[in-house]
Amino acid sequence: MPPKKKTVDNTAMRELKQAIKEGAPKRLYVFHGEEAFLRDDCLARLKGAILPPGLEEFNLHAAQGKDCSVDWIEQAVDCLPMMSGRTLILAADFDLFGLGDKAKERLAEILSTLPDYCCLVFVYDLLAYKPPARDKLAALLKKEGAAVNFQRQEQKTLAAWICRQFGKAGKQLDSADAEYLIFLVGDLMHDLSAEIGKIAAYARGQRVTRGDMDAVAVPKVEAVVYQMTDAMARKDFDKAASVLADLLHSREAPVMILSVMGKYFRQLYTARLFLSAGRGREEFMELWGMKSGYQADKLLGAARGFSLPWCRYAVGRCAETDILLKNSYGQEGAVLTGLLMELASGRRAAV
Repeated sequence: MPPKKKTVDNTAMRELKQAIKEGAPKRLYVFHGEEAFLRDDCLARLKGAILPPGLEEFNLHAAQGKDCSVDWIEQAVDCLPMMSGRTLILAADFDLFGLGDKAKERLAEILSTLPDYCCLVFVYDLLAYKPPARDKLAALLKKEGAAVNFQRQEQKTLAAWICRQFGKAGKQLDSADAEYLIFLVGDLMHDLSAEIGKIAAYARGQRVTRGDMDAVAVPKVEAVVYQMTDAMARKDFDKAASVLADLLHSREAPVMILSVMGKYFRQLYTARLFLSAGRGREEFMELWGMKSGYQADKLLGAARGFSLPWCRYAVGRCAETDILLKNSYGQEGAVLTGLLMELASGRRAAV
């Protein structure tokens, strides 16, 4: 089974928002994490708190990747603010920990003596932020500044945000349907924001329905594969075969389809074990790191129609098919179709 989800400390995020609200951001930050929507929102707020309107060109210094260097950072830090109390320096995807020893020492000196007028932000977008253990530069960043992790949001927080976004568009949505949207398109706010705009424009009535979502939202492949496997759980094998055919026709990578199928059956097996042991929904969601209550309810409901031996068999066959798929160039679609027919046949035999 997968490991339990780790809890991430949100203290740095709360302190950043409070500092922006008070107009007193720190001199040094590291922005990282998966939730780019939140990061970009905080960057916009930070710019608004530091840079006077119309003077951004003189007080904002930005560079990305190879355009950024220790020399560039030093020059940007030395630039005094013009008709403003502070300057903002954005160094995006600068590999701090890939620097040589001398460059690290020089950068450490710059960071430890940042002037009060300066706010320097290292933004990690394309690069992952992985500070090495016992690294002096990492320790200095922690001491002199704050590393803000823009992590994926918890389900309740995300569902409430979705409802507010629809509200701004003059539409209504309840929390259960917000959870369905999370299941359908994923839990990244950037993706959700784009779909919310389309759905709100499409919906005729004031209240948004799941039919509205299904009509215009672009579902992630995981959601489509879940439709296929859910059809199997309902003994609707024709529907399951139709969904698989659509996936293959859309040129979705067969290895990705099988990967999601395998994950579904592992989750189904876990759900069956949970039901047998009398364990609850919240614990099941925590174990798998699920954001969508809709998804959890679907799995637990489907698991009631399967036996433990069949679930174990399905998990094993997906693993075996993975090996076969990687050695069946040009026949991947037939391999997946054969697996679906085999599982459906076993399902029929079981019922």
